[in-house]
Amino acid sequence: MKKFLVVGLGNIGAEYVNTRHNIGFKILDYLANQESVSFQTQKLGDVAELKIKGRTIVLLKPNTYMNLSGKAVKYWMEKENIEKENILVITDDLNLSFGSIRIKTKGSDGGHNGLKNIQLLLNTTEYPRFRFGISDAFKKGKQVDYVLGEWTVEEKLALEERLVLSSEIIKSFALAGLNTTMNLYNGK
Repeated sequence: MKKFLVVGLGNIGAEYVNTRHNIGFKILDYLANQESVSFQTQKLGDVAELKIKGRTIVLLKPNTYMNLSGKAVKYWMEKENIEKENILVITDDLNLSFGSIRIKTKGSDGGHNGLKNIQLLLNTTEYPRFRFGISDAFKKGKQVDYVLGEWTVEEKLALEERLVLSSEIIKSFALAGLNTTMNLYNGK
């Protein structure tokens, strides 16, 4: 049975639940709810397992806080014996307009501290990532307040459709592969 590790980046704690920075957690929560699987708190994160057509998808929400996400990613890759080609890291991206999707095979951390830590601990920039656009609609010097801020009313209304799409992307990654998923969903 082929195994995949899908990591949603975010911060633990009630104060972060509805923030832009926690879109990775939000996407995994949505998928788990749709597939009727639940998260269990385990070492370094909350974990759920989803089985689809002979594939196992381990969903991970690290409880290490964003800046130390690499510790949880590395642990669960090793524990579940999952190669880096079969991981997908979901993160927010200020450089993309709200709801835009960008899936890549590798890349820089783009200034994102969660990706920076994963890159450091995996010692590579070559792992699949799924960037979810949160836009850069903040005033100079207000980036932290913006990413840790809650969604606007308009964003909340548009988010449902984006969560459906994001769930499709995760399933496509496991069933059809990264290249097909990139071709189908990039720019949507």
